[in-house]
Order: sequence, then structure tokens, then C-alpha cells
Amino acid sequence: MAVHRTPPESGPDPVPPAPAPPFDHELSLVVAGLDPERRVPITPDTLAARRARDAAARPRPSAEELRDGGRFEVTELRVPGPPGAPDVTLVSARPAGVTGPLPLLYYLHGGAMVRGNAWSVLPRVLSEWALPLGLAVVSAEYRLAPEVRFPEPLEDCYAGLLRVVADASALDIDPGRVVVGGKSAGGGLAAALALLVRDRGGPALLGQLLMSPMLDDRDTFSRAQMSGVDVWDATSHTTVWQALLGDRHGDPDLPPYAAPARATDLSGLPPACLDVGSAEVFRDEGVAYANAIWRAGGRAELHVWPGACHGFDSLAPGSALSRDARAARTRRLRRLLERPDASG
Repeated sequence: MAVHRTPPESGPDPVPPAPAPPFDHELSLVVAGLDPERRVPITPDTLAARRARDAAARPRPSAEELRDGGRFEVTELRVPGPPGAPDVTLVSARPAGVTGPLPLLYYLHGGAMVRGNAWSVLPRVLSEWALPLGLAVVSAEYRLAPEVRFPEPLEDCYAGLLRVVADASALDIDPGRVVVGGKSAGGGLAAALALLVRDRGGPALLGQLLMSPMLDDRDTFSRAQMSGVDVWDATSHTTVWQALLGDRHGDPDLPPYAAPARATDLSGLPPACLDVGSAEVFRDEGVAYANAIWRAGGRAELHVWPGACHGFDSLAPGSALSRDARAARTRRLRRLLERPDASG
């Protein structure tokens, strides 16, 4: 019989009631105008319907659509998955006509570990980074919970990364300049992948780009403070972590590859660029992770965007705060590619 443990708090202090920090003015107008259904918490009973609605609202673009009239070269690859598992699909894309070897952003999509796909995130990633920075991008289609549990999604990402680096010459990428990155669940997977690569002696990584990363299955102050205010809430948070971890949710011995905030050793990691919003559920785990990297003697650059909710730059891409965040990420990524020792 499944036993669901109550996850312990990640810090030593209880979480007292506290007022939530205010939203940025432009974002507050957007959040107020959201479809109320979008803010209904996800529960185990509503998860399947929410996934179906999300897939219908954001249909997967075709390879031809991703090529954007010839601006990008796009190829779908199938590579061997983890032992005993299905093949992993990778979507490889790069600016058309640009010869390499190019630096690579190995990108992991968001979707709370239960939804999303490798194709839908590419238009923004390609326009924001691949073109201005001359980057190749590989987006990994990892398996989703609850159909699979930890560690299967992470192992998919690891298997894909190994094959991409092994085939660097054929893909015309520079295996010495590989950055792993992602947003929300993808950011958590990217952090876990960096830990796994370090501990397994995998390919050297140039850096990690972690945007509002989903790092901690335990309670945090910001999770309690922002639940019901942020567009992502504590009920949904618990639902998706239970979907990923099953009976291991809240286990004090959960490995850090499942929830990177559990890591006690953050030494020897590639430079990390992290950002979170001041008004989002994931705020405190992102800030704590950057601080833990510094305490371990590592390099991390942290931005906390004032008044930003979770996914603010997708909800309000034209807002001043979103434009600032995108510009800052691009500058940090460019600096990382040009001077790996400049982050942190």
C-alpha cells in the first residue's frame, strides 16, 4: 500500500504566516486577467485533464515550423536510452548556414515533470539565444511522470547528453562548450544532470542555466507564503512531486538527483546562472541553492526579479521586467561562453 510521507521543511524554522511580496505592476494586470481555470490547483484527480488541456492549448510545432522559413536547421534524432528503456528523442537545431563547431545549449523543457515536450520550447530558445549567440541547441524529450518515476526522466536526459557529446563531430558542436539549462522542472533536471555528470565522471560541462528551477520537494517559506498568490501553488507542487517520486516523496534519504536541494556536496559543479522571482513559490529554493554553491566554493550568479511570479516572462513577454530578464540571461550566457571563469 502506498504511504505518502509529509515532506519535512528544508530549513530549521517553521513557516509563519506572512504577507506576500507584491507583483510588479504590469505582471499584476496580466495575472488578474488569467483564465480562472488556469489557476485551479492540480490534484491527482485533475492531473490527466490538465495535461490534455495544456497539450491542446500548446500544440507541438512541426520541424518545418521550427525551421521558421529557413532561419534554422532542425533535425529529430533518436538515440539509445538508458539500459532497458526506450530510445530518447532529441531535437537538434542551429542557425541555418552557420558552420561550427558551435557551442551547445542542452535544453530540458519545463512542465512540472508531468507535461510539456521538447518541441514547443524551441521557438523562444532559438530566437533568444541560438541566433544572437551562434548556439546550437538540443532539446531532450524525456519521459514524464506519473507514467514513469524518478530516476527515469533524469536517466533519459543523461543518456541523451552522452550521445550528443559522443557524436559532437557529426553534429558540428564543440564538446568543450556544453551548457545544460532549463526552466522550472527543466531547471531542476538541469541541476540534477550537472550533479549526475560530476559524480559519474561524465563529460565536462561549461555551465548550467537554471531559470526558476524546481529543486526541492520539501516545504519552504516561499512555498507557504506564495501559495494561492503565485500562479503555481502548494497543492500543485505536492501533486507533481508525488507523481515523480511516488512512495519516496518526503523520504529523508531521497538522493539529490531527485531533488537537487537535498545535495550536501555542491563542490566541483560548473558555473551556475540562476534566476527566480521575488513573488513565486520557487524563490527560496533557488536562492538557497545559489548560496549552497557559494558555500561549497563554487561559482553562481543569482538574479531575483522583483515582483515576478513563476513563469512571468512567458505570461507577460512584453513587460519591462520580462525584457530585462531576457537581456540579462543573454548577457550571462554570452559571458559564460566567452569567459567561463566570469560567472560567480
